[in-house]
Amino acid sequence: MNFKPGKLYLVSIPIGNPKDITLRALDILSSVDFIICEDIRNASRLLKKCSLDEKPFMVLNEHNEKKDADLVVNDLLIGKNAALISDCGTPVFADPGHHLIRYAVQSSIPIVPIPGVSSLMAALSLVDRQLHQFYFAGFLPRDKQERLLALKKLKAQQVAIVIMDTPYRMQAVLQDIAKVFSPNQEILLATDLTQKTEQIYRGHVREVQTNIQKQKAEFILVIYNTGR
Repeated sequence: MNFKPGKLYLVSIPIGNPKDITLRALDILSSVDFIICEDIRNASRLLKKCSLDEKPFMVLNEHNEKKDADLVVNDLLIGKNAALISDCGTPVFADPGHHLIRYAVQSSIPIVPIPGVSSLMAALSLVDRQLHQFYFAGFLPRDKQERLLALKKLKAQQVAIVIMDTPYRMQAVLQDIAKVFSPNQEILLATDLTQKTEQIYRGHVREVQTNIQKQKAEFILVIYNTGR
């Protein structure tokens, strides 16, 4: 029996505020046969907030994606439709999913992006100067010496640099930026975007460090490394 393959939808979800989910995302999540997620708890929480019926889940993350992505592709090949979501924001970018997409492409499965919230674009929309280009550095190395070396290499780029990391490393990242660039380096730090605790900090690194004290938060940071 020949099956028409289903579709793989890459669905963007909120990064904090559940009201940011799009109408199209809701339609897709409610219509697919199953949802591929990084963590069942996070996915279940989202669907409950959005009043969506429960759907079958498949967990695909950095630990099992390369091994289990073909299981998803097999379901897609027999006509099932699936939605890939990350823990928050737009899937695949700085998140798992590229192995699945590669296998889907190789199997001629249609892949449909469902755009929506992105912490990267949300942060860049807050920039108070014109950026003709930027460098997305993503997550820096965990080891301090490796992180310092990475920052030294980034400093040579002479373009705005975007960094994101885990809440518990926010203070360390700021300290290392002050050391490599300068305590007077201008930055924009956006914390807990779209949530009630959202805060936007602008100014020199040392000013931002003073303002945030010892707090921890989800963050994305822009270094204005334009050589001016």
